[in-house]
Amino acid sequence: MARRHATPLETVFVTVPEDALEAYEAALDSACDTVGFFRDNVTGDWRVEGVKPVGANEPELAAALMLAELVTGIAVPLERAATEAEGWLARTYASFPEQPIGKRFAVRGTHLTGKPTSGRVTLTLDAGLAFGSGEHGSTRGCIVALETVARRHPRRILDLGTGSGILAIAAAKLLRRKVLATDIEPWSVKVARRNAIQNGVGGLVRAKLADGWHHPTVRGGAPYDLVFGNILARPLCAMAKDLSVHLAPGGTAILAGLLGTQARMVLAAHRRRGLVLERMLPQGPWTTLVVRKKG
Repeated sequence: MARRHATPLETVFVTVPEDALEAYEAALDSACDTVGFFRDNVTGDWRVEGVKPVGANEPELAAALMLAELVTGIAVPLERAATEAEGWLARTYASFPEQPIGKRFAVRGTHLTGKPTSGRVTLTLDAGLAFGSGEHGSTRGCIVALETVARRHPRRILDLGTGSGILAIAAAKLLRRKVLATDIEPWSVKVARRNAIQNGVGGLVRAKLADGWHHPTVRGGAPYDLVFGNILARPLCAMAKDLSVHLAPGGTAILAGLLGTQARMVLAAHRRRGLVLERMLPQGPWTTLVVRKKG
């Protein structure tokens, strides 16, 4: 069930240029229940907004905004507006109908009561979750990419930065394989574990708190035949070496969380480590890269 709020809600938002979008989206995502972003077609700037209980997570929000400013060199004011709790919940439900993705998947909110679409792999998630409900272009791109690599029948699968667990769940349901799903946030690990059970793959998805490739469990599971990295552009670049080392010969990595303008930078970092591009899948302003290790 979606989380209901007994305390008043507020919308916090910033307006930033495209180069700062990913950093400020991550900043608001660290403190808000749900995050969205909208482009001004006249100025080209992006409005990034999140909804949270009034007064909640203020130290985390302040620290995350300071980090976004340091990373981007762009300082913007944080604005606030009151948000009616039940109205927000109703809008969340209305904006999250069943969503077909690619040729084989459909994402459904837990609030939907009708029968799911037949002939598709159904992923059931809470419409109140901030990230990983299938609405974000990077998540959709990863699911479409999964369809393209499924024919290789990967056996060892890793989902780095699992969030809601949607990609790990999709891989487990489609391939009937075990998936290691990791995240650096305890709440995400808890949600991913709960979602896996709700989708009938609790025995296949192992959700674990881990800091990327540094964790011994992640390293110990290598080499991987398939790795999801739906994170952010700069961390993906920084992890390119570890990915190449721990990917099996002939293995595939699906990389997302990057804007189309960042795709060349991320691809270059992985090409330097010997990985080759197979596909580039745009989803609105976001792009998903499918790279493969020779073998």
